[in-house]
Amino acid sequence: MTADVVDVGQPCITCPPEKCVGGYTPQEWKKTCANCNCPRIGHEIFIQGSLAVSDRVPVPLPDPMRMLQGAKSKYVPDKYIWAPVGLPREKIEEFFKSIPEEKRPMKNSPGEVYWHQQLIQQFPPQDFQLEQCHFLDDQQTKTYEEFATTRNEHCLDRGYVRDILPETSTCRQCKGVIHKGSVVVVAPKCGETAYFHPGCFVCGTCNELLCELVYCVGPPTDENAGSKVFCERHFAEQVKPRCGACDELIFAGEYTRAMNRDWHANHFCCTHCIQPLTGKRYVLRDGNPICLNCYEGHFANQCSDCGKPIGIEGRDLAYKDRHWHEACFLCSLCKMSLVDKAFGTKDDKIYCGNCYDTSFGQKCDGCGEIFRAGTKKLEYKGRQWHEQCFVCISCKHPIGTGSFVPKDNEIYCGRCYEEKFALRCTKCSEVITTNGITYKNNPFHKECFLCSNCDTALAGQKFTVKEDKPYCANCYAQLFAKRCTACQQPIVGLGGGSTKFISFENRHWHNECFLCSMCQQSLVGKGFITDEENIICPDCAKTKY
Repeated sequence: MTADVVDVGQPCITCPPEKCVGGYTPQEWKKTCANCNCPRIGHEIFIQGSLAVSDRVPVPLPDPMRMLQGAKSKYVPDKYIWAPVGLPREKIEEFFKSIPEEKRPMKNSPGEVYWHQQLIQQFPPQDFQLEQCHFLDDQQTKTYEEFATTRNEHCLDRGYVRDILPETSTCRQCKGVIHKGSVVVVAPKCGETAYFHPGCFVCGTCNELLCELVYCVGPPTDENAGSKVFCERHFAEQVKPRCGACDELIFAGEYTRAMNRDWHANHFCCTHCIQPLTGKRYVLRDGNPICLNCYEGHFANQCSDCGKPIGIEGRDLAYKDRHWHEACFLCSLCKMSLVDKAFGTKDDKIYCGNCYDTSFGQKCDGCGEIFRAGTKKLEYKGRQWHEQCFVCISCKHPIGTGSFVPKDNEIYCGRCYEEKFALRCTKCSEVITTNGITYKNNPFHKECFLCSNCDTALAGQKFTVKEDKPYCANCYAQLFAKRCTACQQPIVGLGGGSTKFISFENRHWHNECFLCSMCQQSLVGKGFITDEENIICPDCAKTKY
């Protein structure tokens, strides 16, 4: 079934939609899109039906499968748009497994799109049909026919597939080993032992897989003809140059060479107005040639000052998507030329360094002068200084990028801040930087806050104050606590705290020491009788007296 290629309106693969509005639009004779100037193959090709080599090449080709002894099957799986015929199912699958998955010609897959694109690319109809050529005179027509005859008879061929390689061989393309029993492609024009891995049967120029195994060998005049295979497009371009505009082979004796491509002399044209550019000056825009008139009329940048286009002869000065003539690139105030000079911008206007600094420059919080262009500036919490103005308010020494301490909106170096504001230890008078404690609003180093008697560190410990002096619990008990009349030990609680005790006539006892001196019974909460220095219970007193 013949396929219809419906390209009109198809979106461009590479251009943004706003550039190729409406999709592919053919031109009268150029093989590019009138909207975006990309080639037809650069758009998403839409195929109605099945496209095959026979639809593009009206030339008898060898059968796609030369009949081999042992070839028993004509099976072609329905899932492929084409496949080598005459092979069993498993050999067809083996053939395609050696081809990258994205290039396998499976229906409704990326591989189907790939093969359609390659068919259109590899077999230009103007290379095969004289009526598709529009720029040939009688002499060139004769040359065309001679080319076509030589190609068809000596160079154009179809490869075939051997399902079982009789012995281990070497791939003509990659030079790798092809093992005995493998499926291989044979290119008879290169010799019956010209074997290829299926994935290596590619054009020697574009390196793309050869559609339906159709290939050409090098021109007969080439001493290396037969050593490489090509798609028809790139074979033909070794014989004749191809026009970069109409995509037809050039059979004229004279043609234009420009932009590393070949052109019919009158086909190297301005992309915008289609006027020939051969022998004329032009400008490249997005890779396309534009004549000077079209460039200045449609594509030249507009000067931000005078509003006129900046022609090809003028110097275009640009800054942030804005452009100026060289003569218009002036300071908005003093009108001095800013070409090759430093400048500043404000509200879409440009200024020389002096005018910008005078009008908009920020001022130093130290000296009050503005910051000139290129001056180093130091900033801290919304304030800014010249480097030489960022100094300690006390000693006036430069701080630069060193450490400093802010105080009451002023800046101090570390040394001056310590001298003026840092806390000093009440005991040693040195600055407290870490591990400080406060007692009665007096600061101390942790290691300087000691017991007034034994110098034990009191930080984190219980202590007692006597006459504004701190004492550890033990020292306070030994020095100032009441003593028990019985045991002579200080009367204090655990850890040096208070505890219950009994007092009588300026004598004191621990609760547990307040005992009858005769029977040793506790007298706490009971009556007692003094016996000189001793105390006795009433019962013992009766006995004694």
